[in-house]
Amino acid sequence: MKILVINGPNINMLGIREPDIYGKEDYKTLCESVENHANQKGIEVKLYQSNHEGDLIDEIQNAYGNFDGIVINAGAYTHTSIALLDALKAVGLPTVEVHISALETREDFRQISYIRKACVKNITGKGIKGYLEAIDFLVDFK
Repeated sequence: MKILVINGPNINMLGIREPDIYGKEDYKTLCESVENHANQKGIEVKLYQSNHEGDLIDEIQNAYGNFDGIVINAGAYTHTSIALLDALKAVGLPTVEVHISALETREDFRQISYIRKACVKNITGKGIKGYLEAIDFLVDFK
């Protein structure tokens, strides 16, 4: 099994950006945690991060025919990007939306997720562990 893990804008700033909301673990720790978990499960994982919407769309499109599922934390694009939604719908891969913070307890504008309409599961507020839960879900997803 091959899973693509996509991270959007500012996820590379973990540990620096608002640690009271996003935690003190940095992006390197996130990547290492995901890679270690995938290795333990015997699956292949690719991590990708960009602050640019078009690059994220390109990566989603490139996943078609190359990956079995996607884990995505689209960052702020979650609340604004119909283009990411369209890309996810186009490739038709099982996708899990992940957010480090609990969006449902935050500002009203963060309650809106365009990409959720293309996802088979949503995980929020579990920090980095949410990514691991998303991987486990995709491994078991039928």
